Amino acid sequence: MTEPTTLPTTTASDTPDTPAAHRQAKYQVRFDWAADGARAVAGDADIVIWVDTLGDGAIAAAAPDLAAVPGRGAVVAAGLTNPAAVASWALAEQVRLGRRAMIAVVAAGGSTASGSTRFAVEDLLAAGAVIDALAALGIDYSSPEAAAACAAFTGLRGAVAHLLTASVSGQELVAAGVAPADIAPAGRLGTVDAVEVLRAPAD
Repeated sequence: MTEPTTLPTTTASDTPDTPAAHRQAKYQVRFDWAADGARAVAGDADIVIWVDTLGDGAIAAAAPDLAAVPGRGAVVAAGLTNPAAVASWALAEQVRLGRRAMIAVVAAGGSTASGSTRFAVEDLLAAGAVIDALAALGIDYSSPEAAAACAAFTGLRGAVAHLLTASVSGQELVAAGVAPADIAPAGRLGTVDAVEVLRAPAD
C-alpha cells in the first residue's frame, strides 16, 4: 500500500445542490460517473473509490482532481487489476471506523471531442468488479446503480480482457500507436495487491 498523499479537499457544503435521489444516500455502496457523479454520491462517503482503468488517453490511470471530490473521506484508486485489494482495504477502514462505512464508487469515464464525459465500458466493468469484491466481503447494501454495474461485471467476467482492448478507449490507444499487448495488463483481474491512497482517511 502506498503512502497517502496530502491534497486539498472540499466539503459537502462547497458543492452545488444535488437532488436527494441522486445522492443514493440510503445505500452503503453507491455508484456514479466522473466529477459530477462524485459530487452527487461522495459528500458523506467515508471511502471514495475512483475507478480509471486506462486513464484518459494513456494506459496509466489518471488521478481525479481531489478538489472536486466532496467530503473528507479517503480516496483510493481502482481498476481491473486490484478490485479484491481495494475491497479488503475498504473493509479494514470500516473496522477502523467501528461502524458501517459509506462507500462511493466513481467511474472516471472517457472524454468526448467536446470535453464531456463519455461512457467507458472498461470503467463500468472495473467498478462492477470492485462492487462484487465488496459484496464478497459482506459489504453488499448497494444502490440499484451499483448493483447494475456489479451485474455487468459478473455477466461479462470471462470477456473482460477482450472488451478492454476492443473498447472505444482501447481502440483509441491502438490508433495512437499503443500495442494491444501493452494494453492487456490493465485487464488482468486481481493481479495487483497494492492500493493507491490518493487522499488519506479523515481522523
